[in-house]
Amino acid sequence: MSQTLTTERLWTYDEACAELEEQNSPLEIWHGHLVMSPTPTFFHQVIVSRVEEKLRAWVRRHRLGLVVAAPLDVVLEPDLVLQPDVMFIAKRRTTIIKQHIHGAPDLVVEVVSPDRRRRDYKEKKDAYEGHGVQEYWIVDPTQKHIEVWSLNEDYFELLGRFVLRQQAASKLLDGFKIRVDEIFVEPLKI
Repeated sequence: MSQTLTTERLWTYDEACAELEEQNSPLEIWHGHLVMSPTPTFFHQVIVSRVEEKLRAWVRRHRLGLVVAAPLDVVLEPDLVLQPDVMFIAKRRTTIIKQHIHGAPDLVVEVVSPDRRRRDYKEKKDAYEGHGVQEYWIVDPTQKHIEVWSLNEDYFELLGRFVLRQQAASKLLDGFKIRVDEIFVEPLKI
C-alpha cells in the first residue's frame, strides 16, 4: 500500500535529490508530498518486462528513440515527479534526458497495482495528459485488458480497450502492436 512519507514538509525534486539517498523503491513526489510504495509484485514486474522488451525491440528496429523502465524519475514539475513502469522517448526529444527525465516522455505505460488503481487510472492519467504525454497505456492484470489513450490537442481520447486474443495498437508508433494474452500469461505456465 502506498504511503505518504511526510505531511509536514513539502518537497521539490532538487531538495529530495540533495537530501535523500538513492534507492530502488518506488518514490514519487505528488505536489510536494513524498509518496513511497512497496516494490511491485513478481507478476507486475514480469508484465513490465514483457511490455518493455516488445516496445524496445520495435523502437530499436525502427530507430525511433529510447525505451526505459522504472525506477527512473520523470520530473514533470519541481514538485511532481513520477516513475512510469515503461516509457518511450522519441529520438527528436532526447534533450529531455539528463541524469533523469525532465519533461514528458512521448509514451508512458503503467501496469496497474491492485492497491493503486485510482492512481493509475485517474491521478497519473491526469498528470500525463496535463504535461503532454502523447500516448498512455494502462495495463491492467486484474481486468486483463490494456487501454490505449492518445493525446488529442490537450486531452486524452481512448483509442481502445483491448482484451485477450486482441492486439493493443499504438497510434503514436504506427504499426506497433502487442498481443494482450501474451502479456498476461502466468509466468509459471511458460
